Amino acid sequence: MRAKQPVSINGIEFDALINQSESYEAQVPAYPVESGHEVVDDIITSSLVLSMTLYLTDTPVSWRNRHQETGRIAIVEDRLKELFFKRQPVTVTTTDATYENMAITAISFSKSAEVGYAREIPITMAQISVTETQTATIPDSYGKSGSTKSSAGPANTSAGSSGSGTSGRKGSSGSASGSDKSDGGGSILYNLANSMGLLP
Repeated sequence: MRAKQPVSINGIEFDALINQSESYEAQVPAYPVESGHEVVDDIITSSLVLSMTLYLTDTPVSWRNRHQETGRIAIVEDRLKELFFKRQPVTVTTTDATYENMAITAISFSKSAEVGYAREIPITMAQISVTETQTATIPDSYGKSGSTKSSAGPANTSAGSSGSGTSGRKGSSGSASGSDKSDGGGSILYNLANSMGLLP
């Protein structure tokens, strides 16, 4: 059966597809347990890997009416390198399938006496799994405090020290300074120690 369209990568068309393979892999995480064996609870599938060898010439026999530009090999090589270094997903179209969100992971350009001025271009691509973000509404009660459910207000991120009085004067951590006693009620540590009868 004659192909209805050439193989293309992001619209870059090639003369022929020499070979193609699709690879699928999966990992099965195993966890050892005390009884001396391993248990598994999941199967993690890896991305589809598409490997192709594409054929390209300056004087195509197939699809000749579609490619009549001069220096086609150099133009296509430059475009493929640009796609690779831009690291953008590409779309691959073959005679029987379309692969979207493919990332080029390996590509090579080589010359040989067997193909003359033509090129056989091996290329490997992996499919990118695209996820979608979701938003959730947080109940208003999560931003309230106390039994009154009033707003908790902004958090105080200013630096402080244990044992400081209400006037901002610093005392020793874990003890009440003399200035705390005359500071309109004193510090929290002083009041706590006083209520427990620990101060004279």
